[in-house]
Amino acid sequence: MKEVSEQLLSAVNDAERRLRSFSEGETEVAVLSGGWSRKQVLGHLIDSASNNHQRFVRAGLQASLDFPGYDQEGCVRFEAPQEAEWDLLVSLWASYNRYLAYVIERIPAAKLDTICRVGSGEPVTLSFLATDYVRHLLHHLRQIGAADAE
Repeated sequence: MKEVSEQLLSAVNDAERRLRSFSEGETEVAVLSGGWSRKQVLGHLIDSASNNHQRFVRAGLQASLDFPGYDQEGCVRFEAPQEAEWDLLVSLWASYNRYLAYVIERIPAAKLDTICRVGSGEPVTLSFLATDYVRHLLHHLRQIGAADAE
């Protein structure tokens, strides 16, 4: 998991610099089809960090994991990141992900094959969840101009 952790940390360090370069106005306009702004995407990524943190830890402590699905539209509506200050969102997102990189690096090898079920999705391993988390994060960072294209 060291490579996954290092990839996450590198992505966060690079993206944080780029995210901080956007003006408040640039963060509030829709940048995705469907109308999401950079603030809303970053709010979604904070939710993703929070949900995956629980998944990583719980799967590391149990024989298997059954975790509820995620209502991304509902969470963005309820949490209203569009109304939050950009600096708050960037600081929380970056700090949380640095901590997740720390947690991911410490997932015991014996737990990497722990079976995890999230919502109605197919069962996957804890290793897959951690790797997919970084893939998902990079996908969204590319969408909002905070990471280089693949």
